[in-house]
Amino acid sequence: MTNPLADPYLILSKVYSGGKYLKQAIAETPAEPLNKARTVRICYGVLEKDVCLGYIISQNTRTTPKAAVRLILKIALYMLEFMGKHDYMVVDSAVELCKKLGKGGAAGFINSFLRSYTLPPLPERADEALSVRCSAPLWLVKRIKRSYKGEAEAILTAPSKGLSVRFVRGEEKYLSAPHTDTPFKGVYIFPNFVRDVGFFAGDYTFQSVGSVAICNVVEPCDSLLDACAAPGGKSVYLAEKCGKVTATELHPHRKQLIEEYVRRMGAHNVAAEVGDATVFNPAFGGAFDAVLCDCPCSGTGVINENPDILLNRREEDIASLSATQRAILDNCARYVKKGGRLYYSTCSVLPEENDSVVHAFSESHPEFVQEQLNSPLPHRKSRYGLQFLPHISLGAGFFVTAFRRR
Repeated sequence: MTNPLADPYLILSKVYSGGKYLKQAIAETPAEPLNKARTVRICYGVLEKDVCLGYIISQNTRTTPKAAVRLILKIALYMLEFMGKHDYMVVDSAVELCKKLGKGGAAGFINSFLRSYTLPPLPERADEALSVRCSAPLWLVKRIKRSYKGEAEAILTAPSKGLSVRFVRGEEKYLSAPHTDTPFKGVYIFPNFVRDVGFFAGDYTFQSVGSVAICNVVEPCDSLLDACAAPGGKSVYLAEKCGKVTATELHPHRKQLIEEYVRRMGAHNVAAEVGDATVFNPAFGGAFDAVLCDCPCSGTGVINENPDILLNRREEDIASLSATQRAILDNCARYVKKGGRLYYSTCSVLPEENDSVVHAFSESHPEFVQEQLNSPLPHRKSRYGLQFLPHISLGAGFFVTAFRRR
């Protein structure tokens, strides 16, 4: 039988040392099929608990172990503390993996650590304790606590509700399986869902409930620009209520993702193009009834589905992301017809990327007046839009607002 730590190590080393996204690393790494579900669970779990696992290691060692050894310890600790695996199996497997990786000199240390470590008390400082308890970076804890006060822990620890599936047709045969209804027609959340031929036939697609909520507030129109469109889920959904959708992306390979999505779903009124949303395209000037700017962001609203965000995002990223968001919004406003609508959305819970960006836009663009929005998905109304939060919005952390050009 394959060492249970081996496949998780191969995948996670690409994330920790190679900078790859977890989903990408899982997809490209051959893993033992029989235990694939266990491997995926361990990979997601280690990243979700990275700060906590790192704290246990730091409080039980005098010096920081090297990267490979530290990763073996994190996997082993996750299996022991959060999966309830037998001590002897985990310890023996960790030692064996260490030797197979050519790091036999550290085998004794790993063996000793895993047999003798203790769970340390939480740090005395409240923010640091919350960081360990939620297993979130300290900078993110401070920002969310500042914005949401006593809800910070609930936001940071809200679990994913499962896989959100949007059906175009034929959902009846799938609804006998356990699922959660959403307030949107044809959209359900499943704890487990196995993709079948219906996916390739375009009967359904995987689209987060937060993404659906953003599309839900967009009014029907003749022409819509989706300015940051890949992989294409919003463009395809909006094509059901808009006459023509133009979907742009910065890179050719991202444009291909949109085209593949469009073909699979049979959305013949979607046209994909390569384009920089921060650079004015004269052909788009005043050409659209509506423009959606679903901007690149920190992803802090979807860490329960993408835990590698916690590993890769840095506090200094927020300022540069906010600048990009403002640049996209300022530029794409020029594409909206008089009387048309401009929508702005992110998958962030940080006001710096949401209300602050929209405030700056509102101050410098008096020709746009804010629209009042509502949504059937539970949310909070911020000064400038709707803030969906993971602990109240079926796991989704998104923001959306809208303006109408006078």
